[in-house]
Amino acid sequence: MKVNVSPQFRMFSDDQKETIFNGMMRTLTYTGAAVHHEGARKLFADAGCRVDKDGLTVYFPQEIIRKALSTLPIVFEIYPWDGNPDKKIVVERGRSYFGPGPTPPYFIDTDTLERRKYLRKDATTVAKVCDVLPNIGYVQSLGSISDVTNGLADIYEFADMIRNTTTPIMSWSFGVEGCRDEHRMAIAMAGGEEEFRAKPNYIFYGEPISPLVSDFHAIDKCMYCAEHRIPQVYSPCAIGGGTVPATHAGQIVVALSESMVGVIASQLINPGTPIIVGGVQSILDMRYSIYSYGAPELSLLSAALTEMAHYCGLPMFSQSGCTDTKAMDTQSAIEAAMSIHAAMLSGADFVHDNGYTESGKTGDIFQTVMDDEIIGMARRIEQGIEVNKETMAVDVIKSVGPGGHYLYEDHTMKWFRKSFRPTLMERSSYEDWEANGCKTMKDRIIEKTRDILATHEGPRSNVPAQADKEIERILEEAEARMAGQQAS
Repeated sequence: MKVNVSPQFRMFSDDQKETIFNGMMRTLTYTGAAVHHEGARKLFADAGCRVDKDGLTVYFPQEIIRKALSTLPIVFEIYPWDGNPDKKIVVERGRSYFGPGPTPPYFIDTDTLERRKYLRKDATTVAKVCDVLPNIGYVQSLGSISDVTNGLADIYEFADMIRNTTTPIMSWSFGVEGCRDEHRMAIAMAGGEEEFRAKPNYIFYGEPISPLVSDFHAIDKCMYCAEHRIPQVYSPCAIGGGTVPATHAGQIVVALSESMVGVIASQLINPGTPIIVGGVQSILDMRYSIYSYGAPELSLLSAALTEMAHYCGLPMFSQSGCTDTKAMDTQSAIEAAMSIHAAMLSGADFVHDNGYTESGKTGDIFQTVMDDEIIGMARRIEQGIEVNKETMAVDVIKSVGPGGHYLYEDHTMKWFRKSFRPTLMERSSYEDWEANGCKTMKDRIIEKTRDILATHEGPRSNVPAQADKEIERILEEAEARMAGQQAS
């Protein structure tokens, strides 16, 4: 009997996927991509790519693209630094991991509920809350720190997050120096370089520029990660009608092509090194000139690119749980639920931006807490329905017979606990709800979030002393380096 373990929808027919794949191949072969990095251009030229006389545009022969795709790892793993097996990430088809997103300039204060600039303490807040949420599989910061030395927000964020959660981190950096500093911190937390290679405890996130530009910093960081076998994301933020064609098929072709430059570079440097593609995919709302994070096209395009990534044998970095509204409200719940459900049923591997509001300008950990509940509901649907002799319960149905009930059946006692159990959704009677203070969903989310922050100590006190000392030393070195650069 065929078992449908995880129900998923399809966006494309097999013929359509082949057509889009060929469109990507033609784009990279005949249009090429601008690569603003001399070392990367030499890497590509030595492999057989043609570099245009303008000195920037690289044209990728189809055999080089296919060779890069042939060396990708089928499965890889990311580990929590404390070894907790429940938090290990296994990247393989059929598993989806959800997380927040990086770098919004603003944050919703957990005490005042006011929008303000993102502060260093917020990275710890996000890490501690995500450490508890059962449906958050990896952690990003929901912001970019504003109250540290300019140019060092990336490494302070990583230092504070990795010490306040055992959930694996997805980091970013301004340049390769920050990338290197984070790598050194991760090695310290792993107990050494050999230990990190065996059990990497973070993923690095890098982003080329649409349309078809790998700027110096993006490809430089990509090459560093490949050299050190750091699992990485290389994915663009494509704006339909702005930086890529307004047609959805055209957007998918360009976005896939942009990611493929990083894939090729990583596999030329270190065949088999893990890399993830995808990125933010949505439309430009021409009425307001905003990149819409709540548009249905976000879910449509993300699901379509997921299919194409999997068609190429690549994991997908998708998005969900985000909204265009300015505060957690009915709109934010609707838009989050739509995108989370679509991301889950598309089979995306990593799904970020859960907690983004204001079209990506503001991080809201309360939104992330609500998203966690929605993800749990979507995951229950994604699990499908188990069909076998026991679950069909024909003998139990016969035993109870017409007009009976199943409350006292052993079969019921065994199986009812498998139903989804909400922590935020209201299911009590009106009288009980009234007696409990008539709390709205927003009230319950705020209460749950603040309770986590008040009661969850997190793993900070369990960080190995030597690793903690090394992280502080790396931060001090970075401060000295930045001071030297500013003085010169």
